[in-house]
Amino acid sequence: MKTIILLTISNIFMTFAWYGHLKFTKSPLPLAILGSWLIAFVEYCFQVPANRIGYQQFTAAQLKTIQEVITLIIFSIFSILYLGEKLRWNYIVGFVLIIAAVFFIFKEW
Repeated sequence: MKTIILLTISNIFMTFAWYGHLKFTKSPLPLAILGSWLIAFVEYCFQVPANRIGYQQFTAAQLKTIQEVITLIIFSIFSILYLGEKLRWNYIVGFVLIIAAVFFIFKEW
């Protein structure tokens, strides 16, 4: 559970680092890069421990899959609430297909 919580916090920071500046397209690009870089540093402070802790229980592929699913959830919420975008049906279908991959990654064959 620690891994999931840390990855969730990490992804919140990552999403703001990567996409938060899109609301401020008139600000200078170097400022956006610096701000994003500073936010990304905080993101790494959660992501690195999450992967270290998680690697004791999950494989690297499983950790990456967990991180991607969390990213999709966080990004969907972010794009709706922060950027004011609509979640279209084709986005949802694409996300569902990606989440279906979780079955194959975690299934013992």
